[in-house]
Amino acid sequence: MVRKVGRRLAVVVGLLLGALLPVGAAAQAAPKVPAGVSIAGDGLAEPLRLRAETDPDRVSAVIEQVNWLGRATPSRALPVEDLGPKYTVLVFAGDVAKETYDLFPLAKGGPRAYRPAKQPDLRRVAAGWFLGRLNMAEVLRAVGVPLAEKAGAVTGGIGGGERIATDDETLDPGQDLDRLFGDLQRLLLLNAGVIVVITAGLAGIALLVRRRTR
Repeated sequence: MVRKVGRRLAVVVGLLLGALLPVGAAAQAAPKVPAGVSIAGDGLAEPLRLRAETDPDRVSAVIEQVNWLGRATPSRALPVEDLGPKYTVLVFAGDVAKETYDLFPLAKGGPRAYRPAKQPDLRRVAAGWFLGRLNMAEVLRAVGVPLAEKAGAVTGGIGGGERIATDDETLDPGQDLDRLFGDLQRLLLLNAGVIVVITAGLAGIALLVRRRTR
């Protein structure tokens, strides 16, 4: 009798553990969504604070500007005068700041991002400069940063876009035509040289065949 009761208890415990383990694993695997972000910088009298529970779309848009830097390839640093306005982003878990990044949406040559070695949660990471997402300025402007529009920046969404010529990259039609004709001339000369070589080779082969058939 005691053995039967013991077996039944073992079966019940096993079933309970089997039901609870997947739940615990799912809870552990669920990604942690940042509770919010704050943005401080040029034109902001005080940091702009966005909470995930009230502004989930805007928080996600800001997070997407920095959440991929951990696997990105660092870039070279720019001179200070080429960086433009700076905006410091803090990523929060609850009311505790966990990560910080410096964003430069109007940097010369395209947006830049900087990850400091010292993070708010006291962990240290490799400091580095990175090429930012092409829509950085548009995202910051959309979430409330008073960022002036820059003519001739970039178009396109996250991870892609098309560069537009800036004021210091104006085109010279005469110079472009000269370059085009020069490239065309070199191409024609190259083709002519290839034809001469092929013709000479065919003539040599024909002469060799003719000698052997005599």
